[in-house]
Amino acid sequence: MAGNVSSPSTTVTGRALSLVAAFDEDHRRLTLTELATRAGLPVPTAHRLLAELVEWGALARDPRGSYVIGRRLWDLGMLAPVQRGLRDVASPYLHDLYGATHATVHLAVRDDLSALYLDRLAGHTSVPVVSTVGSRLPLHATGVGKVLLAHSSEQVVQEALARLERVTPYTVTQPGRLRRQLEQVRHDGYAVTREEMSLGACSLAVPVVSRERVVAALGIVVPSLESSQVRLVAALQVAARGIARSLGSADDPRATP
Repeated sequence: MAGNVSSPSTTVTGRALSLVAAFDEDHRRLTLTELATRAGLPVPTAHRLLAELVEWGALARDPRGSYVIGRRLWDLGMLAPVQRGLRDVASPYLHDLYGATHATVHLAVRDDLSALYLDRLAGHTSVPVVSTVGSRLPLHATGVGKVLLAHSSEQVVQEALARLERVTPYTVTQPGRLRRQLEQVRHDGYAVTREEMSLGACSLAVPVVSRERVVAALGIVVPSLESSQVRLVAALQVAARGIARSLGSADDPRATP
């Protein structure tokens, strides 16, 4: 998709906002030159403003030197009605799922090649869980991530396959094997991981589908799946359908308040 270049602003605030606005669904990671071009600013001006935005936390630098949206903007974004709406709608179902399983439950969405955790309830059992609300974990190594990746575009899948980093000895890093797993996720309607993100932890996850689109993934982390996989998948699917119905009602102006 061709980038939209902003008209240069005459105010400092406008120029800073034009740099933030340069990011979109297809441009989640941008270099200094790309940002300057898309914001319609001279490179020196963009560089100076970017330094201030990074210091404040609106933007961050990734290991390759490109700019990405920063954690502070994410924190503020969580106050927006859309993101807050998803969390609020899902919250009762996460609590129901937690009550039925006493396991750690997650709600996540895709953020580039990461699973962004919007909500998390910690389980009773002692299982190594590395996620926190607001954290980002690799799509290829998490249950919710595999669900989100399985329902992403081919371009996103190819990018993920090119960056399969090993987290534990059990992390899937073979592109062909991961592709087959993603096909299985689409076929079965759920994803399974066994100690791929942290040793001693297995996960199950299902998609949350609203308006024929996967808008999130709902997951659970347990120490073992040997005797409980069927029961846990069923519980996850019931919760995911409930979230989807509630999202539909929230979007429907005819719904009863």
